[in-house]
Amino acid sequence: MNFLKVPLILILLSLAGCKIYSFTGASVSPDVNTLSVATFPSYQATLAPPSLSQSFTESLKDIFLRQTNLALIKNNGDLIIEGEITSYRQTDEAVTGNDVSSLSRLTITVKVSYTDTKNEDNSYQQSFSNFAQFDGTQNLSEVEAGLIEEINEKLAQDIFNRSLGNW
Repeated sequence: MNFLKVPLILILLSLAGCKIYSFTGASVSPDVNTLSVATFPSYQATLAPPSLSQSFTESLKDIFLRQTNLALIKNNGDLIIEGEITSYRQTDEAVTGNDVSSLSRLTITVKVSYTDTKNEDNSYQQSFSNFAQFDGTQNLSEVEAGLIEEINEKLAQDIFNRSLGNW
């Protein structure tokens, strides 16, 4: 049985300097251990509900913590994510013959600054936008909470993929 230990040890030693890949497709360098996510204010998105800032920030933290082994710290993490919510808007997508919208869309846009303190080449600034559709006969206030949750999850996944999905 000792002859099986040698190849296993050689394989483990050869992987020692490699990046760590998770089953989510994330690529996290072994020297990256912590994450800081600042609250995303919504000053420019004047129509956004007051709770959007907190709910989006929590969605972003949640996806990074679920899909990596990074520890969340308040400031100065190895990875730093900050930004702002720049747009929150409702638009009509389809209009029926009586000028009544049959489909509406809620769109949220965020501007992100991502800093990788261990490898500056991975850092970026970019805007992300995503939406959810709803029945145009409904008031936004009737479905807003569910739409925001859906959009926040999509935006958080997009940011995660851009930040750590470097294949």
